Amino acid sequence: MTIMASFNNSHFRPFLLTGFPGLEAFHPQISIVFCFLYLIAILGNGTILVVIWEEETLHQPMFLFLSMLAASDLGICITTLPTLFKLFWFNAREINIDACLVQMFFIHVFSLMESGILLSMAFDRYVAISNPLRYTAILTNSVIMKIGLGLLVRAVSVIFPGPWLIKQMKFCKTNVLSHSYCLHPDIIQLSCSDHRISSITGLIIIISTFGTDSLLILLSYLKILIIVLSIASQKEQLKALNTCVSHICAVLLVYIPMLGVSIIHRFGKYVPPVIHIIMGYVYLLIPPVLNPIVYCTKNHEIRTHIIRLFQPK
Repeated sequence: MTIMASFNNSHFRPFLLTGFPGLEAFHPQISIVFCFLYLIAILGNGTILVVIWEEETLHQPMFLFLSMLAASDLGICITTLPTLFKLFWFNAREINIDACLVQMFFIHVFSLMESGILLSMAFDRYVAISNPLRYTAILTNSVIMKIGLGLLVRAVSVIFPGPWLIKQMKFCKTNVLSHSYCLHPDIIQLSCSDHRISSITGLIIIISTFGTDSLLILLSYLKILIIVLSIASQKEQLKALNTCVSHICAVLLVYIPMLGVSIIHRFGKYVPPVIHIIMGYVYLLIPPVLNPIVYCTKNHEIRTHIIRLFQPK
């Protein structure tokens, strides 16, 4: 009985990562697509960070928040990249519980940071449009630093109980994950012990953080719209709204896949496994890949300084 109890303990049973079931022979070829996506994400977000760091003219609230968003996107890429390529290149499926929980912790911390940064960027756009003369006086560098630190503390404090609760569970069967990385809803579904507390805790965290952030972002844009519509000139209205386009795209790129993954994990028992897998990759890779492209395309200052960065001296 003692031996069986030890065997059932999560410390002694590794999880098994999953790529594309039935297509294992094509994993090396599929990995080329992921290499391309990760390369775009890392180069794009890394370039934005370098440009904002190097150019003093970009040390403004909007671009400082953008650098935080790029850093969180890089964090998600760096956290998921090792297990994904270990699986697709070497077919190494096993990951021990501790490594899995560490990866889960950082994925959710960076995701929550991203949500908080998008809320901060919405507030930034509201201040810029409603009170342009005091914009830099309200959002000083020290205020932005405090906001960033507050978002980090919030993310770490609310995600921290998740791994601890999972460590109290037992995993009795073959622990096959739905993805090539570890997510909280995916792990707790594998437990053979009662995981209602962990599931309820996760739901409360989602509602109190992502849910609250999305509502506040919506409220910010309603107030922005009211202010913009009060402007007499249609040209000025379009100019004011154009400063928000990049941020709106970033919000949609983050929240739509996130909502899709949450719904599928909680209510999609009869959804084909391949949909789970594809939505998981969309959730993690689409924002880091497309955010730099959106901001480089729509933001003249970023685009100009990137071109200048790569021009010969």
